[in-house]
Amino acid sequence: MRIAFLTHEPFYPPSGGGSCEAVYLIQSMLKACHEVEVFSPQIEDSRKVEEKFGIKIHPFQTFQLDRYTSFRNLKYLIYPFFQEREVRAFIKANPVDLIFSQHAISAVTAGRLKKKLRIPTVMNFLDHLTGFMETWPAWIAPRSLISSLKRFEMSIPSRYEADGVLTVSDELADRFRKTGYPREKLLPIYFGIDRDQFSQVKLNPESKPSPPVIMMHGSFDKHHLGATATEAVKVVHKEMPEARFRFVGRRTPVLNRFVRQLKQKMPELTIECPGFIPYNRIVEQLNEASLGMVPYQESSGTHCAFIAKAVEYLAAGIPVVCTPLEGLRSYFQDEPLIRFSSFDGCQFGEDLLYWLKMPTSERIPLQKEAAAKIWTELDWKVICDRGVEFCEKIHSSSTA
Repeated sequence: MRIAFLTHEPFYPPSGGGSCEAVYLIQSMLKACHEVEVFSPQIEDSRKVEEKFGIKIHPFQTFQLDRYTSFRNLKYLIYPFFQEREVRAFIKANPVDLIFSQHAISAVTAGRLKKKLRIPTVMNFLDHLTGFMETWPAWIAPRSLISSLKRFEMSIPSRYEADGVLTVSDELADRFRKTGYPREKLLPIYFGIDRDQFSQVKLNPESKPSPPVIMMHGSFDKHHLGATATEAVKVVHKEMPEARFRFVGRRTPVLNRFVRQLKQKMPELTIECPGFIPYNRIVEQLNEASLGMVPYQESSGTHCAFIAKAVEYLAAGIPVVCTPLEGLRSYFQDEPLIRFSSFDGCQFGEDLLYWLKMPTSERIPLQKEAAAKIWTELDWKVICDRGVEFCEKIHSSSTA
């Protein structure tokens, strides 16, 4: 097949969050002898990236777009319409066999193209994007507007008659099903890790630094660091003041405000902010962490997510405390190394202390078993090969 691969994120290098999945999906497509045309925002050294992966990149020309660009949310809303124009012009001159969209924003582009060109289309949803906005202040995100955006996002597969939908979690797949989209056209593929990179992890707790490091990494948007995280840090610091908190990721306004407020109340608190770390080096940080935390605020977006950081903590054999997010809890309900707390920061803090106080001898068996399970079930090669097979079946049935 010749596949038009659509995304609203710069293809390479991955900028964090779910963006790394695109690299592994395309590698699986190429391994299966498909030809891939990537339509993404502009990246540096695009010719070198094309040579590295054996693909053709068609950079978005209308305006700059990345995770931290100015007026990002407005640009997200209008991006599909400009992207559609550019992709359609290419397809008219160079026919493709399948349109594949990555994330909800490019799913709108793919859907509009499907309606007009009748090309088989697969949409891959890595989250419920507009659902995250529920945690935003009402003056920024009026509730009536958010409700409308959520309904539109969840209607995309049915509205545009997508031939198939991949989802990051069972919870997200179930929500699409409840809108009337056929169950047989849905496939949850979850979120993975690069097994080759995680071969560098140090599973021995004795190798961890002392005092302990409680780690969180990500893009640090509004739903990442709220009241739950704030109160949890206070609880841990009060009982274990030597513990260090490390937030790995770009110093966003949200993170800066979070750190500033905590330091004002607890001047002796140790908070480390090393900045953005490329995906291929995140294992170095995981090797120094004693405990991982996922203190996300509650929303339909966070419930539908399959949080990358939780998967990576477990793959590195690091105990995890997470708020009770359905997307993670349905998959990891029997995993002893992840402790699902509550959205109450005090309880979340107590659960962090539970792991910090547990004797090393009790943690070692749990850590090795958890890492082995992740490496087997959620290796990117396994996940992406399953997604590509799904696409191949859809293409075959459309041409039968």
